[in-house]
Amino acid sequence: MAGVMHKFLIASMFMWILPVAILYGFNHNLLPGSTTLSPHSLTLLSGFLAVVSVNIVIVFYICMALKEPADKHKPDAAFLAEAKDSVSKLTKGATSSDDHALKKQE
Repeated sequence: MAGVMHKFLIASMFMWILPVAILYGFNHNLLPGSTTLSPHSLTLLSGFLAVVSVNIVIVFYICMALKEPADKHKPDAAFLAEAKDSVSKLTKGATSSDDHALKKQE
């Protein structure tokens, strides 16, 4: 579980740091070629690249999650039994309320 949280925290940090760094670099003329752009183009390009950087981080995070072995994480048996009971109660309650609604319509 600690490995999953570690990966999540790193991905979250990059989702904040990369867009801010890109916007800062463009707005303070730290990136080559950004001085020749008009203010409108500078804003559009920096915003677009910031959004693309966040999407790239999300794709990398998803790829890392898909590479983890599926048998590594086993659900808690007590939680699983409680969830199944809860779902079965909800489905039984839904059918009885549907029957009540049908009787009302008739």
